[in-house]
Amino acid sequence: MSRRHPAALATFTLILWISWARPGLAQDSTESKLRNLISNTQLSWVRWPDISRYVDDLERLYASQHWALLWLEQSRPSRPARAALLRLAAADEHGLEPRDYDAKTLDSLARRLSSGALQPGDQVRFDLLLSVSLMRYVDDLRSGRLHPRPLSRSIPGVRSDLAADLASAISGDSISRLIDAAAPHFAQYRKLQQALARYRALASDTSLQSKLPIASVKPGQFYRGLPRLRHRLAALGDLPADWAIDTADTRYSGPLVDAVARFQGRHGLPADGVLGPDTFAELNVPLTKRVRQIQLALERLRWLPPIPRKPFLVVNLPAFELFGFDSTGGAGAPSLRMKAVVGKSFGTLTPVLAEQLRYLVFRPYWYVPRSIVLAEILPLVRRNPAYLRNHDMELVGSGDRVLGDVATPELLRQLAVGEIRLRQRPSSRNPMGSVKFVFPNAADVYLHGTPDVHLFAQARRDFSHGCIRVEHPLDLAEWVLRDQPVWSRARIEAAVKASGSSRVLLNHPMPVILFYTTAVVMPDGSVVFYHDIYGHDYRLDQALRSGPLAA
Repeated sequence: MSRRHPAALATFTLILWISWARPGLAQDSTESKLRNLISNTQLSWVRWPDISRYVDDLERLYASQHWALLWLEQSRPSRPARAALLRLAAADEHGLEPRDYDAKTLDSLARRLSSGALQPGDQVRFDLLLSVSLMRYVDDLRSGRLHPRPLSRSIPGVRSDLAADLASAISGDSISRLIDAAAPHFAQYRKLQQALARYRALASDTSLQSKLPIASVKPGQFYRGLPRLRHRLAALGDLPADWAIDTADTRYSGPLVDAVARFQGRHGLPADGVLGPDTFAELNVPLTKRVRQIQLALERLRWLPPIPRKPFLVVNLPAFELFGFDSTGGAGAPSLRMKAVVGKSFGTLTPVLAEQLRYLVFRPYWYVPRSIVLAEILPLVRRNPAYLRNHDMELVGSGDRVLGDVATPELLRQLAVGEIRLRQRPSSRNPMGSVKFVFPNAADVYLHGTPDVHLFAQARRDFSHGCIRVEHPLDLAEWVLRDQPVWSRARIEAAVKASGSSRVLLNHPMPVILFYTTAVVMPDGSVVFYHDIYGHDYRLDQALRSGPLAA
């Protein structure tokens, strides 16, 4: 027996299911047929059978049209139906899979409808399947396939009504406008779409699929894989296309070294131009994996709530960088950029979230997290009663009532059970540094400065207990307070030199997004890939493969 293509098999199964429907179904009204199919919540003949997420929307959609078929004119696919079919077939432009929306099955059924080969009962099933598929597609574009979404959403979003939106798009013949409006409007999203098309083309190039021979090569040395290295770097855009190639030269030198350095910089490696194991590991990553990284990056951008066209902050955790953007539109170039230190990849991961920056604290106290108190501080204090005083620490009760820095047995007992807290006074040794940036959240993480500035010289910077240390806290303070003229740079510098701690409320809370993406398009158009330091890419990939309702 010959093997059937999966899409053809799905269509074949659907047609068989239609032909085997109960005998009395043909006599039922359109409304009865639609109600029965929707209330069943399972369409066994589609890619993802469970439609329970959309039952209420489907019922409201068809009820608003008096339970008439939405996508047919004279028993043929209408103009809006044809537009919807074209856009579902092009779902891969957004890093989504057309098969997840039964694009080929729908196209096959539409052709049979156009030729008059399907009966009224079959038309009902086509109509419902197209409604479900488009509803799912618009929903996925608006907020991603993963439910529930991993980002907290204290940033106000825009409520949507899938039933009303589809009804309006059908009546106004504006299916494409509905889909375009559903996709994120971030400049980064548009750039990633372009990068996806480019890397798909690269992944299909058979000349780029063989691995480079691994060696240890410094500039000026011989390397037997030089022709393949030149070809790969030129294809990836790291080697200028107009560079004159001397095929007789077998030395690794000149512009080729510069091209390798550019490649290294785009893949989170020290850009030293030396060909070593780490560089070859990145050069030999299959381009299909890069395609998947871009697809996952697009999915994560769909999780973000709509952000008003105003300044906002983003920390990309795998990049170990903070970015300040003036707006969500435009070219997408940040007006502020600096290095960051994030949570350790083992045990103290920094969470992803979307919150609002509400205030700054100059010369902040460090309130020691309970986990650190129990695991690190208490054992040291028990061995050395003077530890608190020697490290500018003090015990505080309710209302921040200062209890001193003498660790009596009773105070240590209260500290151990969480009845009182421990904090470190503002100083040059305080791990909060000179400024703390607070966006209240359930994980109790925030941005802050640090006295350990040497860590910013490291390429990989996951060293913290979960909070994020920023390289230039005064620059960040100046940037977030720029619409409050009273807070000039001079006043900021005076505040961090003052004797006491001070708090400054923002006139307008600013969105802060702690994000996780291993593929980013930079302002110059180059695509940067980062390591999956927390394993989030792996888990997201597995969840998406298991279905649209994966938790």
